[in-house]
Amino acid sequence: MTVPRILALADLKPQEMTDRLITNYDVIRDISAAADVEVVLTTGGLGLSVAQMAALPALRLIAVNGVGVDAVDLAEARRRGIKVATTPDVLSLAVAEMALGLALAAGRRIAEGDRFIRSGSWAGEGKLALGMSVLERRAGILGYGRIGCKLADLLRGMGMEVLYTARSERPGAPDAYRPDPVGLARDCDLLFVTAAGGADTRGLVDAEVLTALGPQGIVVNVARGPVVDSAALAHALQSGRIAGAGLDVFDDEPNVPSFLLEAPNCVLAPHVGSATTETRRAMAQLVLDNIDAYFANRPLLTPYGEG
Repeated sequence: MTVPRILALADLKPQEMTDRLITNYDVIRDISAAADVEVVLTTGGLGLSVAQMAALPALRLIAVNGVGVDAVDLAEARRRGIKVATTPDVLSLAVAEMALGLALAAGRRIAEGDRFIRSGSWAGEGKLALGMSVLERRAGILGYGRIGCKLADLLRGMGMEVLYTARSERPGAPDAYRPDPVGLARDCDLLFVTAAGGADTRGLVDAEVLTALGPQGIVVNVARGPVVDSAALAHALQSGRIAGAGLDVFDDEPNVPSFLLEAPNCVLAPHVGSATTETRRAMAQLVLDNIDAYFANRPLLTPYGEG
């Protein structure tokens, strides 16, 4: 029996999951040798372009290890009848946890305090500026999907009032709805950005939204970098238009602009929202399950855009 071939543009984590993929399939890495390959394994960041798809005439499934599909040319995939599978749900808690951690770090100056101690400033009888309570603030969630809802659960569990903005109001939702980002920012102190990436949400958090958030506000982005307008964020941080920011995503990763590196009121993380051993193992398992389902002619477990 012939072992199916797979083009892997990325590895699964932990290593044992990549080992399982290699055990079950003939894994190749060179796209120029993959004309007969039906399945491509990629990530949300790497995606798959029109040019890459053109080199894969037999392609039938794009298995994305992640939930982001903005780097996958979905229009071309639809045109060619190529299925796309992602790994929803299994990473929602980890990303929500990261969002909460960034808010706490920004509000309570945790990263700034770490630098303060390491630089010798504390031993030199310096004083770290006062932080602000996070749990006493009102939270706004921009993007009320799986991650946004999981984050809302965490915040409500700690006694926080939660507002949200989505494409439409969610019937029966336990949180208060605001129809647009400006109204959401105006009515909250912590603005959590969990909206999907892509052209439709590029620059969604702009100067008007940040001004509405106000000088005591903190913005946290665990979605995609371009959802927050970089120039507007730079001005808001430098001018004191907002109190601070917590960012796990950036426009041009891993290149982070100097204004963010130099901003003391900004906490940075290297796009590690889902980077826990437990979560990455669960994501990898779902990738393997979708690939197995495809080759067994069974329905995909998590096809993108369905359910």
